[in-house]
Amino acid sequence: MIHDPAIFYDEVSGNYYTYSTGAICQKSKDLVHWQEIGKVVERPPQESVEWTGSEDIWAPDIVKVGKEYRLYCSNSSWGVRQSCIFLAVADCPEGPFEPKGCVLKTTEKFPQSVTNAIDANIIEDAKTGEQYMLYGSFWGGCHVLKLNKTTGFAEEEGIGVCIARRPKWQSGSMEGPYMVYNAQNNYYYLFVSYGSLKSDYNIRVGRSRSICGPFIDFHGKDLIADEDEDNSTGLLAMCGYQWNEGQAYMGPGHNSVLHDVNGRWYLVCHIRRKNFTQQEEPSEMQIREIFWSEDGWPFVAAQPLAKTDTGDGIKPVTKEQICGFYERITLAPALPQGITCSVPMKLAPDGYYENCSVQGKWEYTADHRGMIAYGPYTEEVRVYCGWDAQRKCETILLCGLRSDGVAFWAKRIGNLV
Repeated sequence: MIHDPAIFYDEVSGNYYTYSTGAICQKSKDLVHWQEIGKVVERPPQESVEWTGSEDIWAPDIVKVGKEYRLYCSNSSWGVRQSCIFLAVADCPEGPFEPKGCVLKTTEKFPQSVTNAIDANIIEDAKTGEQYMLYGSFWGGCHVLKLNKTTGFAEEEGIGVCIARRPKWQSGSMEGPYMVYNAQNNYYYLFVSYGSLKSDYNIRVGRSRSICGPFIDFHGKDLIADEDEDNSTGLLAMCGYQWNEGQAYMGPGHNSVLHDVNGRWYLVCHIRRKNFTQQEEPSEMQIREIFWSEDGWPFVAAQPLAKTDTGDGIKPVTKEQICGFYERITLAPALPQGITCSVPMKLAPDGYYENCSVQGKWEYTADHRGMIAYGPYTEEVRVYCGWDAQRKCETILLCGLRSDGVAFWAKRIGNLV
């Protein structure tokens, strides 16, 4: 079981690493085949254990400063804000990591903290090199706190600046903030998880010119807004889904993001297989490539990485290969955010597009990019050859973003007669 995976590429060893709840580390050479290293932090520091009354370690995040590898870990118990984020260090990404002390504490005792010290993520200012820690969930939302890059501990007093939160009527459910900087458009992107680990757990995105926000979504809404009547705040990057064949999945979230050495981007998250016979479903890890729209918004691949995705290049795709019958999943915001099922779609050789009763046109520009248009909408499309995890075969995969900020996935399932 993998929960709260944080991805890291180590330039020294050439390995990819993930660090997940329980302080469990695993490594890979290709992002597909993984070897478990095991637990890399034996126990939180005594100060933290005395504060929280727990020895649980949640959601580690790693950063390398000089030759030192720093792991920021959460120490807490379920459903409380008597929490601590502590720092552990090592001279190797495989540890063991030695706890050095508490970075931030929050409490549910009087006076109560307005936030919760869990789910750390480290980001550096692209211009100044200053370091910040994102953290938080539920109570008070997600915050960003400036760090002392030399020591790894907090540079300032207090809880920092709130950059995202959810309405109280939605249980305030938000956690797992993760931020990346895209140098191509000079934006910081904030990924957050909505939905409290329930079946409606999902991943949303906002962006800002500054680490401290404001983080604005596709429609100009601030992720810190208290009101969200239709659950549409934040660009929906991923939610529960089910293709016509195979396993239903629910609750993708607590993601991390990798900008790989080859220039490609990947979203790493945990997700649960929907099991209709029992209450608890174990979580597993999925890795999906991230594509970027022309105006700088991320959308993710239709299928997770698999055995056919280990090459250095992308296979060429022709228009003739694209024509055919598809299954399509549209990732539209809903209240609550349920498991979205696939529906039929067709791309005809003459450019005709059909999705159930929706009719339109499609084009392919032969560089893995295309366009679908229907009614008032246009969709920016990425086309690639990939692995169909349900049908166990290679096929044509599509993903894209509609002109109103709604993403979609599609996979080819048959020829046109």
